[in-house]
Amino acid sequence: MDRVDATSMRDALVGSIDESWVGRRINVCGWVARRREHGEHLAFLDLRDRSGILQCVVEGTLDVRSEYVVRVTGTVTRRPEGTLNLRLATGAVELTECELEILSVAEPVPFPLDERTEVDESTRLRYRFLDLRREGLQRALRLRASVTATLRAAMSAQEFVEVETPLLWAPTPEGAREFVVPSRLHAGEFYVLPQSPQIAKQLLMVGGFDRYFQVARCLRDEDLRADRQFEFTQLDLEASFVTQEDIMGFVSRAVAEAARVATGEDPGEFATMTWAEALDRFGTDKPDLRFGLELRNLTESFSGTEVKAFQAPAVKALRVPGGAEFSRARLDTLTEQARQLGAKGLAWFRVTSDGLDSPLARFLNETETASLAGVDGAVPGDLILVVADEFALASRVLGALRLTLGAPPVSEGPYKYVWVTEFPMFEGVDEDGHLVAAHHPFTMPHPDDLDLIDTDPLRVRSAAYDLVLNGWELGSGSVRIHRSDIQSRIFSALGITPEEAESRFGFLLGAFRYGAPPHAGFAFGIDRLVAIFAGVDNIREVIAFPKTQSGADLMTGAPKSIPERQMRELRLRPVAKG
Repeated sequence: MDRVDATSMRDALVGSIDESWVGRRINVCGWVARRREHGEHLAFLDLRDRSGILQCVVEGTLDVRSEYVVRVTGTVTRRPEGTLNLRLATGAVELTECELEILSVAEPVPFPLDERTEVDESTRLRYRFLDLRREGLQRALRLRASVTATLRAAMSAQEFVEVETPLLWAPTPEGAREFVVPSRLHAGEFYVLPQSPQIAKQLLMVGGFDRYFQVARCLRDEDLRADRQFEFTQLDLEASFVTQEDIMGFVSRAVAEAARVATGEDPGEFATMTWAEALDRFGTDKPDLRFGLELRNLTESFSGTEVKAFQAPAVKALRVPGGAEFSRARLDTLTEQARQLGAKGLAWFRVTSDGLDSPLARFLNETETASLAGVDGAVPGDLILVVADEFALASRVLGALRLTLGAPPVSEGPYKYVWVTEFPMFEGVDEDGHLVAAHHPFTMPHPDDLDLIDTDPLRVRSAAYDLVLNGWELGSGSVRIHRSDIQSRIFSALGITPEEAESRFGFLLGAFRYGAPPHAGFAFGIDRLVAIFAGVDNIREVIAFPKTQSGADLMTGAPKSIPERQMRELRLRPVAKG
């Protein structure tokens, strides 16, 4: 058999040793995972490296303990009958006649490194270098490496060129807080770390690169949660002379190839729906398609209602199969959740063989009763939840309740991908009466809605699109504005004067004056994609050295103060904490 990962110190990884190696005397290296002594003359040592575990039989006593780093020289032998370990890939063989060389000693570890033991996360993060030895993190980070390599190959196969963009950049108008880096050579001036390579990649299109991609490190000084860290990695891409559909095709191909490598399954065609459809059916622009419980619009049936609770612009309903068994306490909990989300209240109706059971049932007319009783094919034993309010609010409240009642963990299969398109161009009006962009101000309006910019701007759709997997937004993108006349109209709608536009975006607008091709792009989070593939619900489990929820690095102690001399060089003054 060929040697596997042979070096001058070892002949193979322990996980590759099987019965084809029997009779060979070999060298292997790794950590002592476990030792067991049988009397004074025989000891067993489980040797672990990145590939697995191999049992080594040593005559005499062992002067080693767990996590010592050793080199073992021994003869590969079949295990005696009745001693096979079917849990191990190497469970049919062992090393005998072993000689042991200690390469490094180890103090007692603060927690067991086997996956069977639950360990407090703060302890794991404080000793992350030990936590990395555990099988789960080893598997997750190697999966991440495979996914990233596959994405790179998929983009290269589609004739994209990988270009690195700067980490020290000028402040950008992308909305999130930036990490600021003081300049030593330019007193009182600052760089920022990039939230994304957005402007740089658009400049690459002006520069004629046509198709760009990057596995980009990005940083945002935002509050952390399960799917967000200060530092994150995204697959970033931009292309010229393309449509929205072209970009979606490029990304779908890359993600599908990564999915096949990670899961062994072909994800098939990705679903597509508009933002308006997603909000109507699922109450969110991040729809989870793994389960039913779709929202239904009963506004027409209640258009002439005399029930005050339902006199609203929209009446939305959600059928909960088997929900008639919910206790009053649980219904009260759902009602309180709806109120916290902004609803005035939550109406509920139990479906029985005799009709609807609810404090409101007797106030309904025949049409209203029939529409509720027939929601989504309701049958006796089901529960109907109703919210009446503005369309968007009613949809979002019921969408949140839908997730509460039915959503499995995000990492649990099956994998359901969906493209969400035609997002609103503007998300509202600020206190000065100016429109607020839903995306960055270089997003192209939907071509069919250009005439609405001046007359009915809140109805304008954008050429923006998101990719969603199992209810998590993987990433977003858009067709960019490359025409100065359209850009001027958008700036004007946003209340950005020509002088302010030049101040904030001058170097990009200046570049556009020298011939900007039509272009579009996208970026998605590799951390989020790998977390789902790895079967975990927190991206910290697929990042080698993550921060805590408060943004601290428990292993290094960061963030820390810096010496006064360095503060003086940067023209900074310390401030009191608190």
